[in-house]
Amino acid sequence: MHTIEPFYNWRHLYIASEDEQSPFHERIYSEFEFTNQIYNYLIHPQWDYFGSDTLYLKILFVEYDERFCIIELIGEWNDLLYNDIMFLKRNVIEYLESAGINKFIFIGENVLVFHPDDDSYYEEWFDEVEDGWIAFVNFREHVIHDFIQARLDYYIVLGGQLNSIPWRRFSPVQFFNFVSTHIRKQLPL
Repeated sequence: MHTIEPFYNWRHLYIASEDEQSPFHERIYSEFEFTNQIYNYLIHPQWDYFGSDTLYLKILFVEYDERFCIIELIGEWNDLLYNDIMFLKRNVIEYLESAGINKFIFIGENVLVFHPDDDSYYEEWFDEVEDGWIAFVNFREHVIHDFIQARLDYYIVLGGQLNSIPWRRFSPVQFFNFVSTHIRKQLPL
């Protein structure tokens, strides 16, 4: 797992540690010192710790005028034992919401498993985005299945066409527009 880096081809457009409105503003990273780990597996030092011991993230892009962000995840999403959604909601999402973000794209290719618990944080988050949305892109099939089994698909748009997007080929705005168009097509008129 230590060789899996967050996507870096958009760094010329956005760096969370340089964004004064980011929860990771002024965070200093090492390229050589591996200090974070998931269980007994070291992970690349560019991933951001936000309170969860099993799930890490990287804010890849934020567009404040269009009110969206793109976040990549790695690890095990475990609400049951570690309440990962609470840490994500309180330490990252609320920070971004206070800066006006109401559309969230999460890339989950490196999320290995999901363990559900209560849905109250998802419901709270869904209520807060109002005219926005929460989209999960490229999560593994068994992880999507677990999200659906926990009935979180009421709060989150996931699966289908969102599960096979070659997002690395797009610019962040193109990627957002693709996801946004897909979501608009899914909404009832």
